[in-house]
Amino acid sequence: MTGPEKTPAPAGARKRFWKQACVVLEQDGFAVQLDGRPVRLPERTVLAVPSRPLAEALAAEWQAAGLTVGGYFRPEDLPLTRIAGSMLERIPGARAGVIDSLLAYASSDLLCYREAGNSRLARRQRELWSPWLDWCQDTFGMALRTTEGVMPITQPDATMRTLRALLESLPDAELAVLGVAVPALGSLYLGLVLVKGPGTPEELVACATLDEREQMAIWGEDTDVTDRIAMRLRDVADAALFLELLRKA
Repeated sequence: MTGPEKTPAPAGARKRFWKQACVVLEQDGFAVQLDGRPVRLPERTVLAVPSRPLAEALAAEWQAAGLTVGGYFRPEDLPLTRIAGSMLERIPGARAGVIDSLLAYASSDLLCYREAGNSRLARRQRELWSPWLDWCQDTFGMALRTTEGVMPITQPDATMRTLRALLESLPDAELAVLGVAVPALGSLYLGLVLVKGPGTPEELVACATLDEREQMAIWGEDTDVTDRIAMRLRDVADAALFLELLRKA
């Protein structure tokens, strides 16, 4: 007789090895521990943050990780930990590269490329996108160029200098949040609204996915598209939650 078949490990997954995740006050802040041992990031940094609410949320996602799918967990199950890891390990040693990567969105930014004419999509773009570009210009004192069509444009040198100085002034936590939110939104400017402005994840993802949603309004719902939109919203919501909890320190 053979024993029960084991559940195969999903790609990139690891087996859960702990029973209890908790938060402990330490010299470096509030640390997450698994069965009394600190969680260590890939470069061996202890997972510790200055905010107890954030640490409790980190511990909660570790407590939930691996409770299904045969006891396996994946990095995607720990979204707040991934942002914390970027804040604690990746960005301190690579700030210049991170800032350059974010600045690359400035001239190819979603909000700067509009539908030509006065179609419904063009009107909706002006309605949803222009207020956020106006907010960025008013808040940060920079001029932003837009175009109709797909021919590439560049932003003024003064704008790029302002953007670089702004990003250089941000703490590692806000750069880590932008590192998740900007690719999900396809827009540096919407990312800045998330970090510094009044926009909610739902509002900003609605802006970022306007073209897709307008296409579905014409041709019908596409589950692949709606799944991608939901994934983008999860990423932006996780980034916003991380920052909200960190600021409760």
